[in-house]
Amino acid sequence: MMTNRRTLVTLSFALVVVTLGFGLVVPIFPFYIEALGGSGKELGVLVALAAFTELLFAPLWGGLSDRVGRKRVLAVGILGYGLSLLLMGLAQRMWMLIAARALSGILTAATMPTAMAYVSDSTAEDDRGGGIGFLGSASGLGVILGPGLGGWLGSISLSLPFFVGAGLAGVALLLTLLLLPEPGQPAIRADSFPTNSGRVPRDSLAQSLRQAFSGPVGFPMILLFVASVGLANFEAVFGLYAAQRFGYGPERIGAILVVIGIVTTLGKGLLTGPLTKRWGDGAVIKGSMAAGAVGYLVLLAAYDYVTVLLATGLFILSKTVLRPALLSLISKSVTGNQGAMLGLGNTAIAMGRVVGPIWAGYAFDLNLSYPYLSGAVVLLSGFVAAVAGLSNRRESQIAGVSQG
Repeated sequence: MMTNRRTLVTLSFALVVVTLGFGLVVPIFPFYIEALGGSGKELGVLVALAAFTELLFAPLWGGLSDRVGRKRVLAVGILGYGLSLLLMGLAQRMWMLIAARALSGILTAATMPTAMAYVSDSTAEDDRGGGIGFLGSASGLGVILGPGLGGWLGSISLSLPFFVGAGLAGVALLLTLLLLPEPGQPAIRADSFPTNSGRVPRDSLAQSLRQAFSGPVGFPMILLFVASVGLANFEAVFGLYAAQRFGYGPERIGAILVVIGIVTTLGKGLLTGPLTKRWGDGAVIKGSMAAGAVGYLVLLAAYDYVTVLLATGLFILSKTVLRPALLSLISKSVTGNQGAMLGLGNTAIAMGRVVGPIWAGYAFDLNLSYPYLSGAVVLLSGFVAAVAGLSNRRESQIAGVSQG
């Protein structure tokens, strides 16, 4: 059992603050970069930086917390997060904003894996799932509330959300230092580090990726990367698209992002399991790819607030079930080391979240419709590939591997 309920609440508050802060700044980034003389490509870089730094540094922070202690690393992550928000709010040049965003990604990458490891250290096996689930719910709460609050604060001052987020980070840091004990830690191998799930030897991550993409799991991994690139086009430039196409300000963009967060949370909890159980992973993957492509086209055809909400709802529902179905299919393709393989799958997602936003930002500067048109093409290509490569027979063979 968790050593102290106060510990779990303190951890959850820290994660709420971090995810809330990310949500706070999303609605105002389009207006902030325009005020600093930037455009779509700068927004794309800012979005991609978060995924890129997480991909590089989250495993390193997780490994460091094994050696020097969870509390110290978590405190560094929260401190760096608050400092980076303060620097973003004070930025007077685009390079300052990008540098602060990079610092945010590098240091904030310490929070989630360390918090999850803290729970693992502090709970019995029977209670561990509940503790990790509680932290996940706290993160989801921040994702939902952040954009609405950020949009409202941004309508007052574009810098205000950064300063509010920095202040909340200060509170979270103080509570972490005062209330969190250092948990006991199990011994681990010094030559390994955690991925998003499972452990992979340090010197073989690139080799493991090559083997994964070229082995039996290669096709689902490729689909996962393609899907991540296609979906990231939406996330990267939506705020800028809504501002320039419809004239929306931070408050209205924030409200739309709140709806997106709610749909995502409910979709993951209510749809993914029943759909994959009823139709199978392959059918859900094909249907989600097709629905995502259609969702992009519907969004381009939207003409008012209601149709924008309907179009984004359709698109987000497809996104909600697509990645879990692909990860499920990947897990069925191996008989052992599923944690490590799913970690590599999440690495493929992160790679797509780097490529997609950078492309979307450059495409937006050419024409504001190009990111969504190209996103539709990418997802449609993924749908065609899934229809050709994920026949019922082949999916049954994949499932058979996990059972054999």
